[in-house]
Amino acid sequence: MIFNSWQFILVFLPVSFFVYFWLNHRRLITAGKAWLVAASLFFYAYWDIKYLPLILGSIFLNFVIGSWLARTYEKSLQGVGKPQPGFDRRRVLVLGIAANLLALGYYKYTDFLLSNVNAVLFGTGYYFPDTVLPLAISFFTFTQIIYLVDSYRGETAEYGLLNYSLFVTFFPHLIAGPIVHHRQIMPQFSSRWTMMRRYSNILKGLFIFSIGMFKKVVIADSFAIWATAGFDGGRDLGFFDAWKTSLSYTFQLYFDFSGYCDMAMGASLLFNIQLPINFNSPYKALDIQDFWRRWHITLSSFLRDYLYIPLGGNRHAGHRTYLNLFITFLLGGLWHGATWMFVIWGAVHGCAVVINRLWKTLNRPMPPLLAWIVTFAFVNVAWVFFRAKTLGDAMRVLSGMVDFGSIFAHPTALTFTSNLAWAGVHPDTSWKIFLASFLWQIPPYVAIVAAFVIIAQRNSMEIISSPVGTVKLIHAAALLSVGMYFTLATTSSVFLYFNF
Repeated sequence: MIFNSWQFILVFLPVSFFVYFWLNHRRLITAGKAWLVAASLFFYAYWDIKYLPLILGSIFLNFVIGSWLARTYEKSLQGVGKPQPGFDRRRVLVLGIAANLLALGYYKYTDFLLSNVNAVLFGTGYYFPDTVLPLAISFFTFTQIIYLVDSYRGETAEYGLLNYSLFVTFFPHLIAGPIVHHRQIMPQFSSRWTMMRRYSNILKGLFIFSIGMFKKVVIADSFAIWATAGFDGGRDLGFFDAWKTSLSYTFQLYFDFSGYCDMAMGASLLFNIQLPINFNSPYKALDIQDFWRRWHITLSSFLRDYLYIPLGGNRHAGHRTYLNLFITFLLGGLWHGATWMFVIWGAVHGCAVVINRLWKTLNRPMPPLLAWIVTFAFVNVAWVFFRAKTLGDAMRVLSGMVDFGSIFAHPTALTFTSNLAWAGVHPDTSWKIFLASFLWQIPPYVAIVAAFVIIAQRNSMEIISSPVGTVKLIHAAALLSVGMYFTLATTSSVFLYFNF
C-alpha cells in the first residue's frame, strides 16, 4: 500500500481517520492511540507480513533499553545507586546502538559485503540467501538510535510502551521519513488539541496531500519514462539525449521525494500532527551546503548530530574538519543503498562540500545566478551516479553529456511505437495505451522547461502558511482528481525513497 494507491486514499486513510476521532470523541483516548498503532502496523504489514515481528521486536528492545537509560540518568549524576559494572550506562548504550546497526547491516549490507569479498578473494563463493530488504528499516532504525542517545543524555521522558510504539510506527512517517525526533512528536500526541477534529488542519492536510499526489503520479512518473529510457536502455546517448536523461531523473527524483513529503505531511495533519519539514526547495540552493540544508533535512540533521559532531565536527584543525565532512557524506551515501554507486555519489558530495568550505575561506562569493547554475549543474551530474545501476551506465550518460560533436548530428526519427519500446513501456490495457501516448507526446524539453518554472515558485509549505480558502480547495480538488485518474489508469509506482 502506498500513499498514491486507491486502497490508501479511499479505504485506509478514511477508516483510520474516522475511527480514531470517534474513539477520542467517546473519551477513549488510550483506545484511540492503540487504534493508530494497530492501523500503522497493518499499513506496514500490508507490504510483507513476515517482517512485522522485526519491527515489533525492534520497538520492544529499544523501548526497554531507552527506558532503563532514562531512569538511571539522574542516579548517574548523583553517584548513588550505581549500576553493576556489567550494566554500565555507556556500555548499554553502545550495545543498543550496535544491535540496531547489526540488524540494519544484516538485511541491507550483507550481500554487498560478501559480493565484494568474493571479488577480492576471487576463489570464494560466499552468498547471501535471497531476501527482501525490510521496508523502512533504515528509517525506524535511525529514529530509535536517536531515542537511545537522547535517553542516555537524560533528554527523554518515560513514555510508556503504547506511546513509544505510536511514536515509531505512526504511518505517515514510518516508511520513508522524515526521521522524527521524540520531542517533535510525543508532546503533540499528549496535547488535548490533537484529540479533536480541527478543520483548519483537515483542509491544509487535504490541500497539501493533493499537491503531493499530483507531483508524484503526474510529474515524477512522467519524467520516469524518459529517465528509464536513457539509463536502462543500454544505447549510446548523444548530447541532447544524455542531458534529457540526466535532467529527467533530476526532476523525477525531486518531484517524487517532494510529492512523498507533501503527502506524508498532509496525511499527518489530518490527525493534527505536524511533521518536521523534510524538503525545502533544494534546487533553489546557491551552494552545496545550502542544498543539504534543504534536501532530506532530517537525514542531514541526523548525520550532523549523530555522526559528524561525534567524529569531532569542526573542533579540530582544518584538515580534520574536512576529513570528518568527507566521512559523513561517504557514509550518508552508503546509507542510501548497498552499492558502489551510492558510495561514489556520497564521496562526490563529500568532496564538493569540502571544496565549498575552502572556497568560502577565500571570501570571494559568486554572483547569485552563477552560484545557482554551478550548484544545480553539480547536483544534476552527481545524480547520474545515484541513478545508474553500474559505473558503465553512469559513464555512458556522462560521456553523452559532453559529446559536443553529436549536437549537429542528424537526429534519428523515432516513431511513437519505437519510443515506447526504447523506454521499456509495454502497455497492456487501453487505459495504459492512452496514458502512455499522452505522456510521450509531451516534448521532453518542454516538460523540463516547465519543471524549471515550477521549482522557482513557492513551495508547498509556503503555500499553506496562509489559510486554505475556496480557491485553494478548488485547486486541490482538481489536482486530486487528475492524480486519481492517473493512479487508476496505471499501475501505481512506489516512491523512490521506499528503496532506501
